[in-house]
Amino acid sequence: MKGNERFRSPLGRAALAAAGLFALTGIGGAVLVSQLTGSDHQDTPEVEFSPRMDINDVYAFPGANDDRIALVMDTSSPLTPAQSASAVFDPELLYQIKIDNTGDAVEDLVLQITFEGEGSAQQVQVRGPVQPDQTGMLTTLVDVAPAVSGPINQNLGSSSGMQVFAGVRDDPFFIDLEQFFRIVPDRKPATGPLSELPDTPTASSFRDPGIDYVAGFNTLAIVIELPESELTGGGSGRIGIWETISR
Repeated sequence: MKGNERFRSPLGRAALAAAGLFALTGIGGAVLVSQLTGSDHQDTPEVEFSPRMDINDVYAFPGANDDRIALVMDTSSPLTPAQSASAVFDPELLYQIKIDNTGDAVEDLVLQITFEGEGSAQQVQVRGPVQPDQTGMLTTLVDVAPAVSGPINQNLGSSSGMQVFAGVRDDPFFIDLEQFFRIVPDRKPATGPLSELPDTPTASSFRDPGIDYVAGFNTLAIVIELPESELTGGGSGRIGIWETISR
């Protein structure tokens, strides 16, 4: 795949899923979240039937040191229970973390994550952070060499530069899905055991004590830790972060 070609599947279909907008202040010390929209599990029929396109949650938090930041994209939720260690990413998809460091809600930098192969031999490549060739809905792969690459389900990179993990992790989201679909029955999935919940009786609140329905279920996670200065360079101390998956 050439860097100046639009990222497409062999069918030439274009689709996009996006979730999680952070506005982060205080870069260089404590990271404060001043705005967050996240948790985007199975929000459309397209991603319900193409689960590896589904962005679940977006996380940004301080890294191992005060001058580092960790960024996380969770996708493909729920998979099967935790024994699904063989789950892999879709090599036909382009996973992106977009960063606005000038306050105009347009990405100034991108981290682009792609995968090659299937099964236990699958490899991840992370490009960036780099200025995108195009902004917005277009999905052009930047023409630069990967900053980090290697096998999935392993810690890659260096503690002083970029570190990457891409692979199976327990879903950190906490929700009583059965009760949620009793409260909002028109949001039930079209397939799977939750689709068989009866429409009545409906409910008006969650159960007490809370029940974590997704405990023991896996998600595919992309975790990138890097120096904050690589995201704020040329901008301000305030950054916005959002993520997309496209094909």
